[in-house]
Amino acid sequence: MRSDIIPGACFPDYELSDHTAVRRKLSELQGPHPLVLVLSRGGYCPKDRRQSELLVALHRELEVGYCRLVTISTDNITETSEYRTGVGAHWPFLSDAGRSVQKDLDIAEYTDALHNPMIPHVIVLEPGLVVYKIYNGYWFFGRPTMEDLRQDLRVVTKKCRPDWDITTPDLKAAWEEGCKDLFYPYGKSFVQMLGEQD
Repeated sequence: MRSDIIPGACFPDYELSDHTAVRRKLSELQGPHPLVLVLSRGGYCPKDRRQSELLVALHRELEVGYCRLVTISTDNITETSEYRTGVGAHWPFLSDAGRSVQKDLDIAEYTDALHNPMIPHVIVLEPGLVVYKIYNGYWFFGRPTMEDLRQDLRVVTKKCRPDWDITTPDLKAAWEEGCKDLFYPYGKSFVQMLGEQD
């Protein structure tokens, strides 16, 4: 991994084709939410498929927790779509068949000349594509468990949601005074995002 991709740094806003061949930017997919980004070898890898299967159940929690999930693999678009469907996923899968992410992040898996994949990573991102934590998944148990991700997202969500503890007197007073900018989904960033979707 590139030496400047560390906690606190801004992750590159890659633009790639998704499983339906539509170009998507990471910032667009993230919106104002925490994001779990999975950098995957691809659908051929049994470890990556198992990780994706585990993420299927977690994804339902991410949705109700206002978090996002994106997978990028070195598969082509057809393989990307088949990989997504094959594991029963409902989040965006992006294709890096040209290896632009792999090369830019310097994560070519040089031990596999046949597939030329990227070394698997999971990156937890705060809003604004700010790196919170990086997991190197070359070995399966280097990857985060679903509980690891829950704990990471608890910390990130607590940092980015001013209304995390609505029992504080200041937040209650703000609400009663009609100052709803501190509350999700009334905050400015969320309202802006809704306006952009119109």
